[in-house]
Amino acid sequence: MEVIHAVSALRAQVNQWRRQHQRVALVPTMGNLHEGHLQLVDVARQQADRVLVSVFVNPLQFGPGEDFDRYPRTLAADTEALIMAGADLLYAPTLREMYPRGAAPVTQVCVPEITETLEGAHRPGHFDGVTTVVSLLFHQVQPDVACFGQKDYQQLAVVRRMVADQQMPVTIVGVPTCRAEDGLALSSRNQYLSPQARARAPGLKQVLDRVAAQLRGGRRDYPAIETEALAALVEGGFAPQYLAIRGPDLETPAVAARAWVVLVAAVLDGTRLIDNLEVAVDMG
Repeated sequence: MEVIHAVSALRAQVNQWRRQHQRVALVPTMGNLHEGHLQLVDVARQQADRVLVSVFVNPLQFGPGEDFDRYPRTLAADTEALIMAGADLLYAPTLREMYPRGAAPVTQVCVPEITETLEGAHRPGHFDGVTTVVSLLFHQVQPDVACFGQKDYQQLAVVRRMVADQQMPVTIVGVPTCRAEDGLALSSRNQYLSPQARARAPGLKQVLDRVAAQLRGGRRDYPAIETEALAALVEGGFAPQYLAIRGPDLETPAVAARAWVVLVAAVLDGTRLIDNLEVAVDMG
């Protein structure tokens, strides 16, 4: 596996693959890779001839007081993991390579409406940072396909909207959330949890499961379900920021809906965790 830090070298390698008529898949990451990221690599391999993984901790998607400075940078370990996973290229650009004039001010890509709720409401500007860096990576790599984890459900929806609106020639593939045996969604931020908090953390998924069971069982009083679930999170030691029942496109669901996504963000022991669960009623 080759490791490249400069966009010029990146483009040279991708152009070589193109001349050989090979499909290219991109897996964008911020590094500190775990099994969920490697699952993205596996899916990318099924989609293309070459798999390119980017590692870049993007300052634009961190707000004031968030964990940009302490976000784990583990490039050596990430490189070894990607070699074992069979990636073809690791693109690890410097901040200057990505933003030659600096991260601010820089031309940004903004997706309206869908970014203004849930994560967007609690982290103003976050999605502008995501779409800006993803758009930049798409321009640099020009992949045929890009793989994103469904753990960041709203992020996946935002990227899909950007690609559709901008008519970008890239197929977006969502990959199911990778979880620990106790149900906790894998995240680089899980390592911030103390042992005591880590033991409580699966409670997040357990609350989602209870909401899903209620929806499948016929309950449709969405605000009441949300209120009860928020109370259960507080009782479990979480400081919830939101728990919302939405339609698959993040719309407010109708009473007659047969499919939903339940999204949650909560702080536990000073660590912010997010998760979601797609729910559907069997139409048969």
